[in-house]
Amino acid sequence: MCGRYTLTASKEQIEEQLGVQLDDYQPRYNIAPSQPVLSLISDGENRRAGYLKWGLVPVWAKDPKIGHKMINARGETVDEKPAFNRLLKRRRCLIVADGFYEWKRTEEKKKPYRITVNDDIFTFAGLWDRWESDDKEIVSCTILTTEPNEFMKEIHDRMPVILGGEDRNMWLDPSIEDKDILTQLIKAYPAKDMDAYEVSPLVNNPKNETEECISSLAE
Repeated sequence: MCGRYTLTASKEQIEEQLGVQLDDYQPRYNIAPSQPVLSLISDGENRRAGYLKWGLVPVWAKDPKIGHKMINARGETVDEKPAFNRLLKRRRCLIVADGFYEWKRTEEKKKPYRITVNDDIFTFAGLWDRWESDDKEIVSCTILTTEPNEFMKEIHDRMPVILGGEDRNMWLDPSIEDKDILTQLIKAYPAKDMDAYEVSPLVNNPKNETEECISSLAE
C-alpha cells in the first residue's frame, strides 16, 4: 500500500518539471491520509494543479467516512470494482511526490524507510471523484498500487503505481478511455531507478511534520 509520503521540492522545481502553475504550495515531510494532496488533472489541452483530499469518497457514498478506507486502489482490479471502473475512464489524476514511506517488517519491529525515484519529483497514478450532500462538497482521490518490483519486494509486498514520461501524459489524457490501454500503464516502476534509506520513527506519527522526518538514520 501507500499510506504516507513526502513532497519537499521547491515550488519552482515542481512548476518547471510538471508544466503547471502553483498558487498555494508548502513543502511537506509527512503527508497522511485525509489531508489535502497536490494533484494534477487535464482537460486535454491544459494541465491544472490543485489539492484533493486523500481518501476517495465516491459520488454514490452515503457516508463520507468511507474515504478513510479508500486511500489506495488495487491496480489489478481497478477496472472491475464499482467504486473505480467509472473513474478509470473519466477521472484520472496524478499525485505529486518526491518520496514515500514504507515500513519494513523485521524480527524486532517495523522500520520506516523513505523511498525515492532518481532523487527527483515523480507522480503517483490516481483516481478522483466529487461527492456532494446539501451544502457540503468533497473532492477526493485515491492512489493506485501494484505488485512490488524486485527492489521494493525487500521492503513491502505492495508499491504505489508511479508514472513518468509518456505514461504520465497518457494517464492524464481524457480522450483515452480504453481500459486495455490504461491498465497497461498500471505496473511497477523500474527497480533500477529507485533507492531507499531508513528514517526516524518520527514518521510513525503523522503529527510530526519536520525535515527530521526525511533524515537518514545512517547519517
